[in-house]
Amino acid sequence: MFTVPNTLTFLRILLVPILVVVLLTKFEGKEFVGLGLFLLAALTDFLDGFIARRWGLVTRLGKLLDPAADKILTSAAFISLVELGRAPAWIVVTIVAREFAISTLRSVAASQGVVISASWSGKLKTVSQVLAIALLIFYEQLGSWQELGHFALLAALALSIYSGVEYGVKYAKTVLRGPEE
Repeated sequence: MFTVPNTLTFLRILLVPILVVVLLTKFEGKEFVGLGLFLLAALTDFLDGFIARRWGLVTRLGKLLDPAADKILTSAAFISLVELGRAPAWIVVTIVAREFAISTLRSVAASQGVVISASWSGKLKTVSQVLAIALLIFYEQLGSWQELGHFALLAALALSIYSGVEYGVKYAKTVLRGPEE
């Protein structure tokens, strides 16, 4: 249970409430601390999967916890950015809803013995979300480059919708059809 990858996933989950407190509390340098915490948490997402596959440490717990930790991290960060006035609520709701929808699709598929692997569009979506969140956390320090944060958020929205539709089109029939009898 306490493999290195699972420990990194637990660490990511534990960093989330700290990140939210940092982002929503006013103090000098909070953007630097918040950005560091967020990037550290995002790095654990990359490392846990890499280490698990490289060292043969893939576990059932890791398969369940890793995607949940990812959703918890990005959802909490995006919601905090709405509270800070740096992200429109409708965009964040759309992104978070896509995450829940695809997680549900994956869960139903898994119960039927169908594995839905991450697609390239899903991976690109994740990278775009991390970039958007990082830029919006650091928004005040970007000066004349602040529009990059908004552009990155729109790109994350577009990629979230695209990859969600892609997963839906590819797997909805299989999942709705149910197990073969």
